[in-house]
Amino acid sequence: MNERSLVIAAAVNMFIAVAAGAFGAHGLKNILSSDLLAVWHTAVTYQIAHALGLFVIAMLMPRFNPALLGWAGIAMLAGIVVFSGSLYALAISGMRVLGAITPIGGAAFLIAWALVAWAAFRR
Repeated sequence: MNERSLVIAAAVNMFIAVAAGAFGAHGLKNILSSDLLAVWHTAVTYQIAHALGLFVIAMLMPRFNPALLGWAGIAMLAGIVVFSGSLYALAISGMRVLGAITPIGGAAFLIAWALVAWAAFRR
């Protein structure tokens, strides 16, 4: 991913996360159980945090290894889709088996942050 793609992905994910947060707070609070609403909230929190991470990666690209940071961006975006996406689906459907997919997204987050560190170290 290049800087422009990362910024676009970050902005789109921030938009989605803010909308999902508002939907959870206003549209789902009387529909979902408190534990499933907490799952929804976790999905929103991680999506916002890692969308900001995408912005950070884009800002670091001119300074550190852009190839490694591009892979970090791909891993982070994949983490958002798998981690937050599986939690959103779990909260809406109540299908607990979807929680088994969530750690794959968490692993993608870990890989992304490790790549950011490696890019800075390799400079």
